[in-house]
Amino acid sequence: MSISSAAIRQKARELGFNLVGIVPATALTTEAERLREWLARNFHGRMEYMARDPQMRSDPRRLLPSARSVVCVALNYYRPERHVEDPAIGKISRYAWGDDYHDVLRDKLRLLLDAIREHEPAAEGRICIDSAPMMDKAWAVRAGLGWIGKHTNLLTKQYGSWVFLGELLLSLELDEYDGTIETDHCGKCTACIDACPPGAIVAPYVVDATRCISYGTIELRDETLPEAITSQLENWVFGCDICQDVCPWSRFAKETAEARFTPREGITTPSLDSLSAMTQEEFSSRFRGSAIKRTKVSGLRRNALAAARNLRPPDESPEIASSKESDL
Repeated sequence: MSISSAAIRQKARELGFNLVGIVPATALTTEAERLREWLARNFHGRMEYMARDPQMRSDPRRLLPSARSVVCVALNYYRPERHVEDPAIGKISRYAWGDDYHDVLRDKLRLLLDAIREHEPAAEGRICIDSAPMMDKAWAVRAGLGWIGKHTNLLTKQYGSWVFLGELLLSLELDEYDGTIETDHCGKCTACIDACPPGAIVAPYVVDATRCISYGTIELRDETLPEAITSQLENWVFGCDICQDVCPWSRFAKETAEARFTPREGITTPSLDSLSAMTQEEFSSRFRGSAIKRTKVSGLRRNALAAARNLRPPDESPEIASSKESDL
């Protein structure tokens, strides 16, 4: 018994996905050229994996040769808790407050594939999240889920940019595909560009990752952060939400219904002191099953120390600061 596109959309929503679109598995040509231009400008920094075989990123049939359809999904992760503006408190990006989104999306997409195989036992499928070489945002646009904002995040009318994206590649030719592309609704707004402390959004729709706080605090493995990022950290120790927070479309944010995105205890108000002194054992215990594990304990300590340094008077050395603290 074959399965319809409508049935796949319905099952995806039953599993908790907020948006779903289905499109043919064909190559992304325009998007692939933009990626090549971005890579040529070295805006990917040390993210060498971005430059490996760009052709694979643009054609899903390189990942699953039998692919005929791409099911694109979006999952709202917004939580209403706010970042604390306290010089002693670090800030962690909202997306990492709960369980690792890779695990959450993978579990749901696996259930979706299982449901499809109940109708189509021979169906081949591949689950893709951002750890797979897929252009997630480009596919979400093609599937009509939203548009790319000037901060380069996917924007949706329903949830702003607070969504995780994933895809399910299928070997099935389906009966109906989504073909409506969402209009760009950013207009003349430059809120995200104006608000980025290190100026990482170098032009509308173009981000120089090497200047981005998220890149520096998560992807960069150097022992110290570049001064251009350190001086603009504003207490961010893992990721950054500034460009999303200031976006006018964020006013449409709705609290997620996904329980696994509930913030872990203390995750929204971590002290810089506790993070900078964290042991490997503490890190492993506290962030088990969390996206924060990507930065490793050494990276998190580095970020917290960098943020703490910004609190000292410019003429005060770390040794002096340490001496004062020991006198308390």
